[in-house]
This record gives sequence, structure tokens and C-alpha cells, in this order.
Amino acid sequence: MIVFCFLVSIVAWLGFSERGLIHLYHTEMERQSYIDRIRQLAEENQTLLEEVHRLRTDMKYVESIVKEQFNLIKPNEVVYRFNKAKTRNNGIATITQDAKHIDQKTRPKKEIGSDGDTQ
Repeated sequence: MIVFCFLVSIVAWLGFSERGLIHLYHTEMERQSYIDRIRQLAEENQTLLEEVHRLRTDMKYVESIVKEQFNLIKPNEVVYRFNKAKTRNNGIATITQDAKHIDQKTRPKKEIGSDGDTQ
């Protein structure tokens, strides 16, 4: 009986003490999460280093970034912007309101009679 109590107390001490198995398990899980975070940060760092290299060497890439982020254009460059077409349930694109408005400005106006015919 005394041996059994002694064994139970040793097992409890090994499992639940400050340096016990449960503490060891939690420490290992924390270590794995740090390793995963380090791996993720290393990948981000590599991506950023590649971006820095492209920004230093590839002028076309720099130009595309400037156009996208700062909406800048070269002298004598014309930019056309189109609204995305709205789609119906069957997938057919319809003309957006802005496109109709522009189209009406560029076409000569026609008068429509009361019966719907153009004059």
C-alpha cells in the first residue's frame, strides 16, 4: 500500500509538476507554432526581397506599379477606362448607365414621335 502511494505521487509529480510531461507537451506545441511562424516570415521575407530586386532592375515593372498604385501616366499617353458590364441571370452582358450616357452624348439626337418612330 505504501509502495502504491509512493508510485502514485511520483507519477503525479512527473505529469503535473513545473517540469512535468504536461508542461513539456505545451512547451513543444508552442515551439512548433514558433517554427511555423518563422517559416511563414521567411517566405514573406523572400517574396519581399524578390520584389525589391524587381523594383531595382525591372523598369517596366516599376512603371506598372506606378500606373496601378498612383494612377500616373506618361506624357501624351491616353488612358481609357471602362466600367464592367452588368450581367443578367443568363450571363449576357448589358450596357452600363455610363456607357449609355457617353453614347448619347456622341450621337446626334433624334426626336421620337408620340408613336415611337424617329423623325
